[in-house]
Amino acid sequence: MKSYGQFCALARGLDVIGDRWTLLIVRELLVGSRRYSELVDGLPGIATNLLAERLRSLDEAGVVVRDTEGRYRLTEWGQGLSEPLYAIARWAAPLMSAPIGDDAFRSPWLALPVAVIFSGVDPRRPRLTVEIRAGDTPVTIESRSGRVWVEPRSAQSPDLVLTGPPDAIVGLLMGALDAAGAAQHGVTVEGDLQELENLRTQPGSVEVVPVDE
Repeated sequence: MKSYGQFCALARGLDVIGDRWTLLIVRELLVGSRRYSELVDGLPGIATNLLAERLRSLDEAGVVVRDTEGRYRLTEWGQGLSEPLYAIARWAAPLMSAPIGDDAFRSPWLALPVAVIFSGVDPRRPRLTVEIRAGDTPVTIESRSGRVWVEPRSAQSPDLVLTGPPDAIVGLLMGALDAAGAAQHGVTVEGDLQELENLRTQPGSVEVVPVDE
């Protein structure tokens, strides 16, 4: 990417992450290290040569590194992009009301809207495990000690299981759909939805847990 050539933190930041696809690569790496093939799968539509170029640029900038097993991961500095990405997701939340249409979807992408919906920390937040089945692989939302974690895995003993199309699932998590509205959009619920309401109305904190930790 050609530099903006401006002595400004925003301009210099965009010199590093302003190219098309770059922030989506960061999104993929926020949930854990990824092999090149896993990044290709998580970024439908990207050309492989472009992905290689973006990874090389991020590596040179110190945002990502490649480990001895060939996996790409964010550096400590790269991890600092989590809050800017969450801020963009919060700003873009109204856009999620549009139906999914022909858009691609991967289950781990739920981490960003969940981070927006269940933000903050509060010890009054109930302990809860929710399994989401809205795509290729299950995602688990877990609330413990006032914090919320998102993990791309199945839950062993979930208190609540939500199955259905991703746009309706997001609407249900946001509180934009009630149980009847969610059912009309093809969502099935196993468990008590009131537990989800209790989780949503308490301020809490979301942490994306890498799958390989």
